[in-house]
Amino acid sequence: MPALAQFKCVACRGGEPALTEAEIAELHPQIPEWEIVSQNSILRLQRVFKFRNFIEAVAFTNKVALIAEKEDHHPLIVTEWGRVTVQWWTHVVKGLHKNDFIMAAKTDELSAVR
Repeated sequence: MPALAQFKCVACRGGEPALTEAEIAELHPQIPEWEIVSQNSILRLQRVFKFRNFIEAVAFTNKVALIAEKEDHHPLIVTEWGRVTVQWWTHVVKGLHKNDFIMAAKTDELSAVR
């Protein structure tokens, strides 16, 4: 099976269900540094990336923004001095979709290229 980062996001137009617990359990080991959090009863993938300073954090934020635009799937990004918190979830399914795991894997690849 190809690595998640090799896949492209597929457009979600609504009507699709969020991933089941079993599907999440199958995909989550491929992005082990991401935690699954719930906000307003909606599951999200979240990871905090640490940097030496604000400039590195902003540069990483910009890289995430570029892949988000390319894939037409956009996260919540919080940029602070020395850290960037990224959350992926799919609004139209009100939870997690395979696209979120794909984008988390792509984000991991960006963090490896510092």
